[in-house]
Amino acid sequence: MRPEHVLGEAVPINVLLARSPKAAIRVQHITAFPNGFEFQVVAHCRTEGVVWDPMHGLAGFRGRPGATGGQMDDEILRFGIQFSDGSKATSLGPPMIGPQNKSHKGPMLMYSGGSSGGPVAEQTFWAWPLPPPGPVAFVCEWPKYGIPLTRHEIDANLIRDAAERATELWPDDGPSGGGGGFATGSISSWSLEDKP
Repeated sequence: MRPEHVLGEAVPINVLLARSPKAAIRVQHITAFPNGFEFQVVAHCRTEGVVWDPMHGLAGFRGRPGATGGQMDDEILRFGIQFSDGSKATSLGPPMIGPQNKSHKGPMLMYSGGSSGGPVAEQTFWAWPLPPPGPVAFVCEWPKYGIPLTRHEIDANLIRDAAERATELWPDDGPSGGGGGFATGSISSWSLEDKP
């Protein structure tokens, strides 16, 4: 999972991954950390002549199960990444919460929040671990909106170099300290008249 005690370093890349007369898919806001990277996938849908359900985009990101017999519905947005060693992860299947098995080498994609409204749906992903040197491919397909299987590669060193520049706020002292957690409590409003 993304370390809470580290400020990630931005990777200056925004990718228009795919576009059709009906929709477009963009990868943006790549942020690198010592143990992985976070990025946002944005689905734009052209509303002219298209019925758009605001929650449809996120349902597609989350890979709803296909119809009986294992066939996947064309309305589901398929998204994935592939590292230079051939290993890959996709948005399809059950949501992942992190590597439970220490022998898992990755990559893994984990959902990290999203929103949808009007003709735009956004999904943030956490990718673990950092990619090995070589190309990192972002791949998508969205049959209902006329987007065929599309692939765009970037140099993994852009992510790896940014990860080296990430800033650790506090030493990681384990679960009880330095983890960057938040204290809970109540917030009350006050005005200048309330000053002591």
